[in-house]
Parts: sequence; C-alpha cells; structure tokens
Amino acid sequence: MSKFVVIVFPTEAKAYEATRALQELHAEGSLTLYGMAVIAKDAEGHFGVKQTADEGPLGTGVGALVGGLIGLVGGPAGVLVGMTGGTLVGSMTDLFNYGVGEDFIWKISKTMLEAGKTAVVAEVTENWTTPLDARMEALGGTVMRTWRADFEDEQIAKELAARRAELQELHAEYAQANADAKARLKAKLDQARSDINQAEKRLQTRLETIETELNAKIAELEKQRAAAQAEAKQKINQRIAALRADFETRSDKLKQAWALTKEALAA
Repeated sequence: MSKFVVIVFPTEAKAYEATRALQELHAEGSLTLYGMAVIAKDAEGHFGVKQTADEGPLGTGVGALVGGLIGLVGGPAGVLVGMTGGTLVGSMTDLFNYGVGEDFIWKISKTMLEAGKTAVVAEVTENWTTPLDARMEALGGTVMRTWRADFEDEQIAKELAARRAELQELHAEYAQANADAKARLKAKLDQARSDINQAEKRLQTRLETIETELNAKIAELEKQRAAAQAEAKQKINQRIAALRADFETRSDKLKQAWALTKEALAA
C-alpha cells in the first residue's frame, strides 16, 4: 500500500530542492515515487498550483489529493484553482475515497497557516520512513503522511449487496402478490435489474482502473529496479510483490461481489 506525503517548507526554493531530493531517493531505491506536485500559499493567503502531477494513472492520486486539499484548505479561490488545474481536480469525495481523513487535512491546514509557505505533495511507497524524513527535515520541511486507501472498491461491493437484497425482496413479494400487485412489482423488478446493470458497469470500470494503475506502478518499479543496486533491488521486489498481492485481494473482492449478484439475477 502506498502513502500520500505532504511536506511543507518555509520557501518555494526549498520545496523545489525537496522535489529534486525525492527524485534522488527514488533513483537510489530508498522509496518509489509515483507522482508529485507543488502548491504554494501567496501573500494574500490564496493557494496556487506551482507544479502539477504528471498526467496518466501514476499522477491520478496526487492530482485528486491536491485538488481536494486546495478546495478545502484554500477556500473558494482554491476551488477555482483546483478546477483549472487539469488533473488537479479534486473534491471531498475524492479525499474520502482515497482515505484522507479530517485529521490529516487539519494538520496540513495548521502547518500552512502562514503566507509564503509551499508544500510538496507526493505518492510514494517506502520500506522505512527515515530516508525521506532525514532529507526533508534537513531542508527545513515538515513531513506529514497518511496511508492511501481505496474505499471506492468497498462502496461498489456494498452497493451490489444492497441491490441483491432489494432484488431478492422484490422476487419474494412478487411470488405472493395478486395479479394487480404483480403488474406494479414487475416495473420495480425491471428497475432493480437496470440498477444492477449500471452497478456492474461501475464495477467493470473500477476493475479496469485499478489494473491500469497496477500496471503503471509495476512498470515504474521495474524501471527503478533496473538501475538500482543489489540491496535496493530487494526492497523494490518486495514493493512489487505487495502491489500484486493488494491488487489480487481487491479484484477478487469485486469479482466475488459480482458473482453473487449474477446468481441473484439468475434466480
């Protein structure tokens, strides 16, 4: 599982030093850097995006996080910045889906109270926290971390469970209804099946999304491993194995949810 890292600096120059340090840590294998962006608070207290995350699956998480943070921490002006930042579109829903809690947002807001502060926002996988902490603190940065979670998987599985229960209840009611009631219930059954089909489309889209992200992250890890020293290669292999295991767990859960739903549709 990867982490979101937000590192706050007193100046923009230090933040850009930090982006180079993160790339160096990635090059030496101390961590794997998937995406990175830079945001700053100007003299009037407004937030601006100084450097966006790369487009594509590797930058999606950071882009959503930055957009959401700017909207929440930066106020109405921040919302506009977030909405014009291309991949930096975020919302409360995005933050929730990625497991970003209120306490993490509060820490960032408190740390960036002063105008002129700049933050580097990144998604990383690390075996140890010390390499990153040591480099960032040497530059005068304050490091904050939160695990990246993906609650959308759970939401889809819960929705399918609710749709299954609704369909089963309607079938049971239909079986005992009189002719007049059956006509009304038939329309409800048709709607329930339509709702399940829409939920299936969301599930399939989600499976494709997480597989695309997995492949992009593994490609980045393999590229990193090819240039790494022996000790770093071992850590990178562990990260690859953990990514694959996490993907299997998540995809199996979604596939199982759909298999149960297909059984309900066939009943």
